Amino acid sequence: MFDTLLLALGLMLILEGLMPMVSPLRWRRLFEQLLQLQEGQIRFFGMLMVLAGLVVVWLLS
Repeated sequence: MFDTLLLALGLMLILEGLMPMVSPLRWRRLFEQLLQLQEGQIRFFGMLMVLAGLVVVWLLS
């Protein structure tokens, strides 16, 4: 089980690193836009990401 968790973490790091590696200018612009959002909007986006992750885990388990 610990191996699976480390594999998932590794895949997440790969996916998170693709955008700044491929297009650092777009990545910077994206974060500049994120800084302009209100806290409620950021929380809502985070909640959507958690729900999407839960759906993926549920579908694959």
